[in-house]
Amino acid sequence: MNTFVRTWSATVLGVEACPVAVEVDAGGSKENFVVVGLPDAAVKESRQRVRSAIYNNGFACPEGFITASLAPADLKKTGPCFDLPIALGLLACAGMVNRDRLADWMILGELGLNGEVRPVRGVLAVALLARERRIRGLMVPAVNAAEASVVEGVKVAPVRDLREAADVIDGKIPPPVPTANGRNGQPPQEGAPDFAEVKGQEAVKRALEIAAAGNHNVLMIGPPGSGKSMLAKRIPGIMPKMTLEESLETTRIQSVAGLVRPEQSLVKNRPFRSPHHTISDIGLIGGSANPNPGEVSLAHNGVLFLDELPEFRRSALEVLRQPLEDGQVTISRAAGSLTFPARFMFVGAMNPSPRGTLEARGPGKASRKYLSRISGPLLDRIDLHLEVPALQHAELLSAGPGESSATIRTRVEKARELQGCRLGRGTGLFHNAQMGPRELRKFVPLDAEAKALLSHAMTDLGLSARALDRILKVARTIADLAASESVEPDHLAEAIQYRTLDRQLWG
Repeated sequence: MNTFVRTWSATVLGVEACPVAVEVDAGGSKENFVVVGLPDAAVKESRQRVRSAIYNNGFACPEGFITASLAPADLKKTGPCFDLPIALGLLACAGMVNRDRLADWMILGELGLNGEVRPVRGVLAVALLARERRIRGLMVPAVNAAEASVVEGVKVAPVRDLREAADVIDGKIPPPVPTANGRNGQPPQEGAPDFAEVKGQEAVKRALEIAAAGNHNVLMIGPPGSGKSMLAKRIPGIMPKMTLEESLETTRIQSVAGLVRPEQSLVKNRPFRSPHHTISDIGLIGGSANPNPGEVSLAHNGVLFLDELPEFRRSALEVLRQPLEDGQVTISRAAGSLTFPARFMFVGAMNPSPRGTLEARGPGKASRKYLSRISGPLLDRIDLHLEVPALQHAELLSAGPGESSATIRTRVEKARELQGCRLGRGTGLFHNAQMGPRELRKFVPLDAEAKALLSHAMTDLGLSARALDRILKVARTIADLAASESVEPDHLAEAIQYRTLDRQLWG
């Protein structure tokens, strides 16, 4: 009697899913149940969950020596998502499920002892893999069905328990249809923070509009209570709405991290991540024994806000260099390297001194020590350095609302459209902050007057070559907001102005 059965599942490495062949064999006189193929502890423990789920759903588990092999054998398998395919494989070995039908499915799900199919992580990545490999059907926990149904061309079968899964495989019942259209995604945030609620700070609002239009990094410097955190939390509301591609990328990362809510499909709102200053390097950049996305990747396509920037560990701040420059982060371990996307808008906030005020005679010894926690290379990668002054009483007590986030976002979206047309589709460039030296030469030509202005600024402010490139990118964004085809001297002057605070603080 042939007791060998094969079906398909997947494991997630980084944010990509890798196919796993689940091979089950039952036979022999000795009673045992082993799982092989580099399983972690959660996978090994599936033996107890699978046996109990089979018995508690009225089935009989095959007798003898049971082997569940997860191939390829040299790829580490993590998580409880293999419970359901192993259980169905055992039922097929016992003749209680059609083995030929089982081979056409990619299956994942954790089993409760009562046979309930529980949600797992990384379902969107697995659905994309199933479409790529042209798998006929994808069986997932019912709670994850909306997320999986985002991917067109994949037949998704949500199941609630082991018996329902067996009946779907045998064709006794039609696969349930996901209850929600995944592409509808999450609804817009109700009561989201609005720029109309911010009193005063018009110059800072203008700078943040520029930053959102070109996806430029920002550092806000001001005394406590000046509104830095309040302004930062409202930045996602003025950024362009996410495209379908951006939503898929963001959802895939958050699904791997276990942040997609039950029965949620696409993430439509731009992420806003604000980790505490006690965060470790690994928490910020990602990693651990089985590398997971860190805060920089969870902020992909959104905003990473670091409040009280000098209070973060120096080593944690320095690991930001690669994602700020490349839009991705590579984590290397003995088993190999994984690359996570990390294209975000960085927003930092800090006091100008330990006392919280800007010192009239320049930074003293304590202030210099405080400011030195932020390195020059990191400062160079931040495009706009903004002073956020304390508000006057008259501004705080003014009753009139300011300009709304929706109005600002309209201007930002128009500027982004100009950038998209200029940079071209298929280039991998979506906004001005991504431009390299080639694009700067092409789209920001400098005449004699502009070169003289920049030369004076570099000498006076002590700017590096990287800082110069950042100024040119910001000037291009300012011109886009003004619907100007060329970068004029006043656009350059405004961009340079956002670097003048450095000399006063850092010298």
